[in-house]
Amino acid sequence: MSKLGRGQREKMQQFMTITGASEKVSLQTLKASDWHLEGAFDIFYSQPQIQAHTDSRHLEKLYNRYKDPNVDMILADGISLLCTDLKVDPQDIVMLVVSWHMKAATMCEFSRNEFIDGLDALGIDSLEKLGEKIPFMRSELKDEQKFREIYNFAFGWAKEKGQKSLALDTAIGMWQLLFAEKQWPYVEHWCQFLQARHNKAISRDTWSQLIEFARAVDLSLSNYDAEGAWPYLIDEFVEYLKENSVIKSN
Repeated sequence: MSKLGRGQREKMQQFMTITGASEKVSLQTLKASDWHLEGAFDIFYSQPQIQAHTDSRHLEKLYNRYKDPNVDMILADGISLLCTDLKVDPQDIVMLVVSWHMKAATMCEFSRNEFIDGLDALGIDSLEKLGEKIPFMRSELKDEQKFREIYNFAFGWAKEKGQKSLALDTAIGMWQLLFAEKQWPYVEHWCQFLQARHNKAISRDTWSQLIEFARAVDLSLSNYDAEGAWPYLIDEFVEYLKENSVIKSN
């Protein structure tokens, strides 16, 4: 690294710390991304063959630390301990990103395969490596495509087993968490509207369409098409905003 400039050396060190990659792999990946750190992360994590090698014995030991004593799964107590070890609040949105990487089927649960295969795919086989990856996972929320994937994943992850819809209180909590990152200014109005006018579980269609609405419709709602294929709840929400003078009716 002696031939690199100071800024390049700092990026190399940061990349190696977060990914666990060797100096050689880190240099190759950063050069391929023209020394753009986020681009280098994307290249690294899209090419599993260059990721750090994991030890299955270490993964098994890590899983056993958090596994429930009565069933072969990591449940709420184990996840709470994991958060304590990582020095991360259990309510921190980064734990949703962790669950997304593990393809977890249910909130507050990791099966053996979800936990071990998820960490293996990330090149992680120790608590230290997982902790080092947390900043990268947090940064993924800033990627538009990844945020959309995490958002859509959250619906199935947060709903009760066997249910097709998401309980309203849970949906509101998830929207407040997710849109704190997306910074959609109408999220509190949306939650108030649902509690006042809807007060029912949320369908997957409404869930998936809301992010499209937040992305596509400007804050003045001037480009909102009332004849478009929006769910009726979103149409009613627009009327609610006008009725309550949040936006001006044309």
